[in-house]
Amino acid sequence: MRGTDEASGSLFSYVDLEERIPARHPLRKIRQVVNDALASLDADFEALYTDFGRPSIPPERLIRASLLQILFSVRSERQLMEQMNYNLMFRWFVGLGIDDPVWVPTVFSKNRDRLLTTEMSRKVMAAILGHREVAPLLSDEHFSVDGTLVKAWASIKSFQPKAEASPPDDDGPGDPPAPNTAPETKPSDNPAETDQMPRNSRHHRNAEVDFKGEKRSNASHGSRTDPDARLYKKSPGTGAMLCFIGHALMENRNGLIVQGDLTQADGHAERRAALDMVHRHSPGSTRRLTLGADKGYDAGGFVSDLRKACVTPHVAQKSRYSAIDGRTARHDGYAQSQKHRKKIEEAFGWAKTVGGMAQTVYRGVERVRSRFILTMAANNLARLPRLLGA
Repeated sequence: MRGTDEASGSLFSYVDLEERIPARHPLRKIRQVVNDALASLDADFEALYTDFGRPSIPPERLIRASLLQILFSVRSERQLMEQMNYNLMFRWFVGLGIDDPVWVPTVFSKNRDRLLTTEMSRKVMAAILGHREVAPLLSDEHFSVDGTLVKAWASIKSFQPKAEASPPDDDGPGDPPAPNTAPETKPSDNPAETDQMPRNSRHHRNAEVDFKGEKRSNASHGSRTDPDARLYKKSPGTGAMLCFIGHALMENRNGLIVQGDLTQADGHAERRAALDMVHRHSPGSTRRLTLGADKGYDAGGFVSDLRKACVTPHVAQKSRYSAIDGRTARHDGYAQSQKHRKKIEEAFGWAKTVGGMAQTVYRGVERVRSRFILTMAANNLARLPRLLGA
């Protein structure tokens, strides 16, 4: 018998959101770990808010929504709010009821900027890694470090000389007229009928720019869109771009990221960030650790600093003038570290293809850093259901 195609909307629903999510859905284990981690941060959240005034978005829901945005590659807060309006799984994960209103996108963005600082993102990552089910997965002896370029939210056209004034195309509404434009004539008190209407002499804001033959460097030029971005290329033969450098410290047992950082791009940023992350993860440790890295970290000063910090530098050797001698490279552990260190590229690849870090949509090194660390935490969450057998 053929069924009838009749649209009869129900006024009430008696099915709970919890029952609509499949029992073996990966988000169930992720949500459990996130809820336990956020519960351990209750004292930190309490210290950030006052006991009077208008209630803000609950920090637990805001962090869950931000993690959900990264996990499902939602490109903007406006689209995230739209998804949460009709996607029952999104509502269930964040903690909204089926009749609860979603937030205004601009209100969500303002609350997110106030809450998700670099320090809070690091606390969220540490709370997830300190979970009772996650902590046994981590190695406390063997680590790897690497860096990746994160393209800034700035056009190469915004990279202009620092000393010069704004070009005519970027004049604001209150700026004086450019030198090559004629000043506007003051209209007479009694304009004649034959007077022509004044024409706008400004050029298009996205005009073509020819950089051929012009020498540009970070010392003499800067981006007007994002002053923290730097023109940089990581390897010979590739084009330079306005970017930041994201850094990650990975444990070698299961390839989970235990520390993240993001800095301005320069030739020494990776080695400085590696030392900072090692000291932040194991402050004052007297236990012998190993740190695997590529040839970019093969520098005498960096290797010497690692040895002073009780860390064995399992760094890939350069063909000439390597700081790693046979005393380190002859052991089997060195070969194992060189094998496992390449897993860190999987985290960077996930962050760029899924987490939206191929080109950040935020400006300023602080905001980009906090987002990068939260993306590394989301990468760990995405791998937990399989590692925990959920």
